[in-house]
Amino acid sequence: MKILLDFFPIILFFVAFKLGGIYVATAVAIAATVVQIAYLRFKHGKVEPMQWLSLGVIVLFGGATLLAHSETFIKWKPTVLYWLMGGALLVGQLLFRKNFIKSLMGAQMQLPDAIWNHLNWAWASFFASMGVLNLWVAYNFDTDTWVNFKLFGGMGLMFAFVIAQGLYLARHIKEPDIATPSKDAQS
Repeated sequence: MKILLDFFPIILFFVAFKLGGIYVATAVAIAATVVQIAYLRFKHGKVEPMQWLSLGVIVLFGGATLLAHSETFIKWKPTVLYWLMGGALLVGQLLFRKNFIKSLMGAQMQLPDAIWNHLNWAWASFFASMGVLNLWVAYNFDTDTWVNFKLFGGMGLMFAFVIAQGLYLARHIKEPDIATPSKDAQS
């Protein structure tokens, strides 16, 4: 359910683009993100900082797209969001000596600090690369191709990256100690 909620605005953007064009899709994406944030606030009582950031970026770049009647702004939106996320990971690591990936996932798994650092750098690099790739597609292909890439390419690359991270992490996750059963329990 959470993954559907996370991709709700992107999926609606894609459908609206196919039915009504880039400006309709942009308005739908803004509205869908506002609804998403309102739902999260109502249902869970809080909204994660990255979700607030995403709302701000879509309202700013989507609003500029609609006001200027230029699709350039909405095409920059994913890049700006990717670079802000990657930048936050880098700033946390380099300036504050805080690994935000570990902060987010540390309760779910135990890893050596060196692996957490590799993971943080990998995600920062992934976000930087995705930002560049988004701009390359936006400026070298038509809008229809960019919209298809935004949904299928972006999600596909994210999925592949997460799978690769999972395979990498599987080698390093510390297994919890399993107590051997007592003789009484074996009888």
